[in-house]
Amino acid sequence: MQTLFEDFYRRLSRTKMQFVRYLHGQIDWNQRLIGITGARGVGKTTMLLQHVKTVFGSSPNAALYASLDNLWFSGNRLLDLAADFDRQGGKALFIDEVHKYATWSQEIKNIHDGFPNLQLVFTGSSLLELHKGKADLSRRARMYDMRGLSFREFLEYDQGTQFPALALSSILDNSSKLSIEIVERIKPIPAFQDYLRHGYYPFYKEDVRGFHSRLANVANLILESDLPAVESIEVHTIPKIKKLLWLISKSVPFTPNISALSQQVGVSRNSLLNYLSWLERAGLVRLLPLKGGGFNVLAKPEKIYLDNTNFIHAFEPQQPNLGNERETFFFNQVSSVAKVTAAKRGDFLLDDAITVEVGGRNKTPSQLPDASSSYLALDNIEYGSGNRIPLWLFGFLY
Repeated sequence: MQTLFEDFYRRLSRTKMQFVRYLHGQIDWNQRLIGITGARGVGKTTMLLQHVKTVFGSSPNAALYASLDNLWFSGNRLLDLAADFDRQGGKALFIDEVHKYATWSQEIKNIHDGFPNLQLVFTGSSLLELHKGKADLSRRARMYDMRGLSFREFLEYDQGTQFPALALSSILDNSSKLSIEIVERIKPIPAFQDYLRHGYYPFYKEDVRGFHSRLANVANLILESDLPAVESIEVHTIPKIKKLLWLISKSVPFTPNISALSQQVGVSRNSLLNYLSWLERAGLVRLLPLKGGGFNVLAKPEKIYLDNTNFIHAFEPQQPNLGNERETFFFNQVSSVAKVTAAKRGDFLLDDAITVEVGGRNKTPSQLPDASSSYLALDNIEYGSGNRIPLWLFGFLY
């Protein structure tokens, strides 16, 4: 255990406190079993360590952080670590990368049931589904999902400029007032362009110039490491899923022909739809359903997008399609607070009631239904007016 404490203290000493992700304030940290999922690279580990530092100090004995991909766990069990830590008076155990540990769900259940004075907080891949483990944790754990940086968070992280999160209804009803207040403090359009290129993942700050190459490697790690760790898939399946992601990256957004895609990838229709579901849960793509079409695995999506705009620039760095980039940003950000489906007229339907067309500053409402619940989300404008809303303002939702 001493080895784990030494690694923990090293990590804690390097953890900066200037910027804390939005999710930290939404978690009920009083719960005894907390699970945090999210795509690789969104900042789950940093948030855990920041919480430890805030609550327990810089060299705590009552708290311990450990990553389950640490070599120590190749010869030691998580359950035994919890037992030893509890005997020594430990109060909170923070466990990272649970999907890398084969018996994580059973042992976490045993820890929760067997050590009532020990809080357990764990993180894992966004691919995790708690009810699929050998022990069903869905009724025991309070679960949270972490997204990448919003544009609002990026402004704080990159420039130190803080703004409150905005409700969707406020953006739709008061875009003129809100945009004036924001533009008085910053120039949003240049910052927005930076965000679209590299602002979704906090690790961009480590090397902005090499960020897209590193992000492509992250996508590869998700497919080669995280996906097989969570789903029971055979080795020969990975190249097919990679091919599917490559085909999507060259075509998005598009209305998929499932039969044609199945033939190109060399799998059955049902297998292809399963692959798409895995890619979405892994945070690599985002599937847009029809209204009333549901979100079940075997339902054909109306459109397929990459998950966020940073992937667009990583996979197609020379000349990304502007329309694709705008729609991807809107879908990614608004889906954090609303159900987003395909609209019959316009691009997106929000909560089965609000129609939005996304475009450039000269876009007209000709494609929108004639109703008070129709809006234009427009790129390259600073100020909102009526139903014309700056696209960047939808990045203030969390």
